[in-house]
Amino acid sequence: MKSVVIIGGGIVGLSTAYYLHKEGFEVTVIDKGDITSGASFVNAGYITPSHIIPLASPGMIAKGIKMMFNAASPFYMKPRLDTDFLKWSWYFHKSSTPAKVEKAIPAIKEINLMSRELFTDIKNSGDLGNFQLERKGLLMLYKTEAAYLHEKQVAERVAFEGLEVSDLNKSDLHKLEPHVNIDAEGAIHYECDGHTTPTEIMPKLLAYLKGEGVVIKTNEEVVDIKSSGDRIIEVITNKDNYQPDEVVLAAGSWSANLAKKLHLKLPLQGGKGYCINRERNTGISIPAILMESKIAVTPMNEFTRFAGTMEFSGNNDIIRKERVMAIVNGVHSFYPEIEIDVAEIENVKTGLRPVSPDGLPYIGKSIKIKNLTIGTGHAMMGWSLGPATGKLISELLTGNKTFMSIAAFSPNRVF
Repeated sequence: MKSVVIIGGGIVGLSTAYYLHKEGFEVTVIDKGDITSGASFVNAGYITPSHIIPLASPGMIAKGIKMMFNAASPFYMKPRLDTDFLKWSWYFHKSSTPAKVEKAIPAIKEINLMSRELFTDIKNSGDLGNFQLERKGLLMLYKTEAAYLHEKQVAERVAFEGLEVSDLNKSDLHKLEPHVNIDAEGAIHYECDGHTTPTEIMPKLLAYLKGEGVVIKTNEEVVDIKSSGDRIIEVITNKDNYQPDEVVLAAGSWSANLAKKLHLKLPLQGGKGYCINRERNTGISIPAILMESKIAVTPMNEFTRFAGTMEFSGNNDIIRKERVMAIVNGVHSFYPEIEIDVAEIENVKTGLRPVSPDGLPYIGKSIKIKNLTIGTGHAMMGWSLGPATGKLISELLTGNKTFMSIAAFSPNRVF
């Protein structure tokens, strides 16, 4: 039986453990925290085949520069003299071309659709018991014609790709969401999308893995990775040493620093997001993105989550009050009757999404280190793509044919 150490206990790490265990591997997951917080817990819970356009798209750098000096803006890049950040920014700029976006679309669509199917398979298996998994779609709510016309272009491409999408006016919107007052001119409805409650699934997945004999090491940090020739021979933590046959690097935003220990370049930046949960009834029944405010809204199991912002300010968990209030104000702008109180604001949570320069994940085996497989860099699609990434990594390690071509996701790609 082959032994595998998975570094990182987020949705990608645990999904990988799930599929590798099914294939008969001896699996150990190591996480520097207690697997109760971070991006896998504070995300919007979306399953989004509609998100076919990568973050690195034409115009994003210009937007970033424009918003750079406004710490309350939805997309914020903190100016700093950091070599890794400056290199990443240059690679991001080089990746933001129509040709590269066009090339990325089919791969993003395919892996999203597969992941949506795998979420359903996991639920139907009964392994995790019951959990929220709904297919009500995603509403892109807009106030201005400019926002509508921008999203209309995306919607046309989504429809061209064979995914379900419709155009809603104010009246249509009211029929779909009769129990909440929405101040919007209309919406694009991506009917192909689904949603979940991450804080429900993550503990259930963790409990299932523990019950199946998967070793979970929490509050244990990998401090070094030793290699000899083209193989990892030892993973060293602050508590123990491991000599696995295979290593999976799925440490989210911290993956780049760990890759450096093997003299590997893995351009990656942590994109901080925030979320506010409201446990009082909101009347919202369908997930939405408030376009002008760039806020995600999700009716989760027993609460509504308001999530947003993409903040590049380094790997830290500092909460910036102005960014939290931007979410509060954005929500009130679209849902004028929904108030977020002081206690809810003070209970804000944050997490770091690992963002590659081209907005595509890193999924694949290292060409330099033969027993290293990488799964990170999913940006805003980490939750959506967790199961598919885990399945792909299990196929790579078993030597089976992957369910799709993963050339676009190669961790060895050059920017």
